[in-house]
Amino acid sequence: MAKVRAQFDAAGPLIGRPWPLRYRDSDEALVEVLRGLGVRHFTALAYAHKPGMAEFLNDWTHDFAERVPEALRCATFYPEPDAAAYVAERVAGGVQVMKVHVQVGAFDVRDPLLDVPWGILAEAGTPVVLHAGSGPVPTEFTGPGPVAELLGRHPQLRLVIAHAGAPEYREFLELAERHEHVALDTTMAFTEFFSEMGGSWPQDLTPRLGDLGLAGKVFLGTDFPNIPYPYETQLDALERLDLGDEWLRAVLWHNGERLIHPATSAG
Repeated sequence: MAKVRAQFDAAGPLIGRPWPLRYRDSDEALVEVLRGLGVRHFTALAYAHKPGMAEFLNDWTHDFAERVPEALRCATFYPEPDAAAYVAERVAGGVQVMKVHVQVGAFDVRDPLLDVPWGILAEAGTPVVLHAGSGPVPTEFTGPGPVAELLGRHPQLRLVIAHAGAPEYREFLELAERHEHVALDTTMAFTEFFSEMGGSWPQDLTPRLGDLGLAGKVFLGTDFPNIPYPYETQLDALERLDLGDEWLRAVLWHNGERLIHPATSAG
């Protein structure tokens, strides 16, 4: 976390602008912030950017979920020879959410070393939060094209596109419309801070976002604690979309609950 915060403080090359972090504290104190906000479940999404790192992170997120009841069991993976083995082990161990960040990780989702891991996750139906949009800084690995090809190979993959795919909102929304198991998360989208980075949401897409949310395919994302504004800013931005209380209830609670606990959240 210290290294992550240093990247934000330096506005590093994968960030591209000043990013004054709003929340800095120990893990225990940050958990209490979320509890105080009424958050019932949350993820701890780590992601690897070099070989040999993923399982170190996976051990940490496993231990974190063991000691924090509200934390989901999360894991990550990286294109390396043992990825298939440890992804299979994490899935067998009950991982609830995977995270992949191709911008920071600097790899292609179509890397042959990932083909078996993607297949394992597709068969298991494990949700994968995937940062593949080109915001905040594009790289050769970002964009909707590689993701579309990945879905051609593994159409059952349950992908949750981070940041609603910013700034390629339209293309990623269309992927969610075309593929049964592809969804969007709202992380930082629709906020003034994100719009200033060239990621303004196309207003003509709002009705289609409304339909996706009511269909269970939009999830609340926040990027807490590494955000430059209060947690409530994300919720205010969603309310300003004016898609109605039913949509808000779906995005803020029901959709996520049904994804994570399908057996107990029917209806």
